[in-house]
Amino acid sequence: MNIILLLLHPLSSILKQKPFFMKRTFLDYFFITLKGLAMGAADVVPGVSGGTIAFISGIYEELVDSISKVNLQAFKLLFTKGLVAFWKHINGNFFVALFAGIGISILSLAKGMKWLLENHPIMVWSFFFGLMIASVFFLTKEIKRWNLAAVLTMIVGGIVAYIITVIPPLVNGSNQSIIFIFFCGALAICAMILPGISGAFVLVLLGAYHTVLDALSSWNFKVIGVFAIGAITGILSFSKALKWLFAKFRNLTFAGLTGFIIGSLNKVWPWKETLETDPTNGSVIWEKSISPWAFKTITNTNPQILTAILLAIIGFCVIYSIEKLGAKRTQN
Repeated sequence: MNIILLLLHPLSSILKQKPFFMKRTFLDYFFITLKGLAMGAADVVPGVSGGTIAFISGIYEELVDSISKVNLQAFKLLFTKGLVAFWKHINGNFFVALFAGIGISILSLAKGMKWLLENHPIMVWSFFFGLMIASVFFLTKEIKRWNLAAVLTMIVGGIVAYIITVIPPLVNGSNQSIIFIFFCGALAICAMILPGISGAFVLVLLGAYHTVLDALSSWNFKVIGVFAIGAITGILSFSKALKWLFAKFRNLTFAGLTGFIIGSLNKVWPWKETLETDPTNGSVIWEKSISPWAFKTITNTNPQILTAILLAIIGFCVIYSIEKLGAKRTQN
């Protein structure tokens, strides 16, 4: 019992401390947790990036910087100067607040999102299409110098993202090993941290989306654990590259990310034609975007155009409100 108290005492003192680079209140951390909830909800959906939510809500660069600080130097601090120095170095309070929200959101929404995608796909995709349009609108404001290099970088980013959205999945969902799940976790988390590139969408391309979603909804700890280890490995490596890009090529990085979001809009288009399904469970693994009128002809189903437009507008307004609230809090 005494050992437990000794362990909890320094941790409780750490949690009361504020990050070394800014002073935050409990309410500030509460808002960070809310942003984590939004990021987690976005990451469950193929085509929507939690990184986009982080960027729009004003915590993206802090997230990348904090992740990149979980390195050898951090663990040297842990063993030489103690837990408090380690916690301050990695911005631990920020991590706890944000990832608590992300974890709660993913675990609680996995079943619901799976049901919505299977039963009301047009409504889900319409809402997130509006989110993505708003993301493009606000991302372009971060491009401070519009020159030929920025335009070309945006075009290349858009083309690459569009090509990614139209290629067929690489692996059949019924033939996946533990090693494959590990690499899926590493690749998905790298995409997850990029605005415009959805980690869930990468899982769709790899043919592992339903495997991971089923594992989350059924609490398959073996798959969840292997995926999580892969994700931790991937994010620690990739965050350093992102931090370097923001430091050296900030304007071009934002231009490329904006292009990626524009190109990935094809993935969240509400009306799709199924091209391939998984023979084991009938789930859709490859589809293409079509017009609502073609959708009605092919599926003999109501395309719900007015509902789709309304939900897209609501999605746009959600991001607009988040951005305005973030800007107001920054000014205050």
